[in-house]
Amino acid sequence: MAPLALSSAPGGVRIQVRVIPRSPRTAIDGVREGRLLLRVTAPPVDDSANHAVVELLARALALPRRAVRIVSGETARNKTLEIAGLDAADVRSRLGFGT
Repeated sequence: MAPLALSSAPGGVRIQVRVIPRSPRTAIDGVREGRLLLRVTAPPVDDSANHAVVELLARALALPRRAVRIVSGETARNKTLEIAGLDAADVRSRLGFGT
């Protein structure tokens, strides 16, 4: 399993995610090819899955929703999210992936 890939962004960090919509549960399900694997119950219709992804990651990182935003891949399963106010070590620690 590849380690979680994170990159610096102005005021925060960028994280690559792979989203599986219409999953039976909403959860963070490890790392696949350097991308955080996110399962959400929401369908990929009318931004429902995107809202669920932002909510899941914000909750997991103990941040307000406004601190997490999708910067690319809004209509794709592979997305890039920007997390404001944390660095890579903080993100890894809060998600339980160490440093």
